[in-house]
Amino acid sequence: MLRYSIVITALFGCVSDSPEEPLTLDEFVSQASVDDGTGVWVVNGDEPVETMEAMVDTYWRYRRTFDRAHGVGVSEQESIVNRVNGRDDVWSATQAKNLTYCINRSSFSTSEYNALVTAMNSATGAWESAAGGGVNFIHNTAADSNCRKNSALFTIKRVCTGQYLARAFFPSSGKKEVLVDCTSFSNISPWTLAGVMRHELGHTLGLRHEHTRPESGTCFEDNNWRALTSYDAASVMHYPQCNGSNNGDLNLTANDKAGIAALY
Repeated sequence: MLRYSIVITALFGCVSDSPEEPLTLDEFVSQASVDDGTGVWVVNGDEPVETMEAMVDTYWRYRRTFDRAHGVGVSEQESIVNRVNGRDDVWSATQAKNLTYCINRSSFSTSEYNALVTAMNSATGAWESAAGGGVNFIHNTAADSNCRKNSALFTIKRVCTGQYLARAFFPSSGKKEVLVDCTSFSNISPWTLAGVMRHELGHTLGLRHEHTRPESGTCFEDNNWRALTSYDAASVMHYPQCNGSNNGDLNLTANDKAGIAALY
């Protein structure tokens, strides 16, 4: 695994090169980190798995798509959105235009809260513009003082584990929350808080990590995805240390924009 700085490990977690043999269930579980505050497992750097049943299912999805000859996934799809039960894991057209969120203001300092509001405005704007009106994030500021499940479609709150800079969820996830680690508010150059949120919001729209594709040659996760464009090593959804080509901030590429426009 290539590490450009210690921050990259905090952002993306520890992702090993694909082994020649698939991991056992115990090995798969042991390499996942555990969120101290929630007890939720975190796999693939920033993707939560809430129960052991879901962890076992995640493991067997990985096993079913493991290519023993090459140690990476081989997909029959050409052209990356998450798939659940053979279907794209996305919001309905109506829900996609009403993606409400609140920020748990009491968990952030005033300066952190203000920085996060600015970062979210930038990140949501990038995806909304790329989707051409098919996606609309709405900040329910009135609920920030009492931000909880019923206040909005998803919540954003602060944690301080040091295991990642942030983590999010897929549309099909049971618990819809974005966790932002306290380390995100320190110097994370060459990334910015807005860049981190752009990556995480990609997950909330259903996008998978680009590096799980065979072209990456490493960091394989599973093949439960459908490609939307050709492989993009510079994608906002690609980990730099997984043979990614982006050494700057996490910005949407032309392929990212084309992919989300095709999806929504």
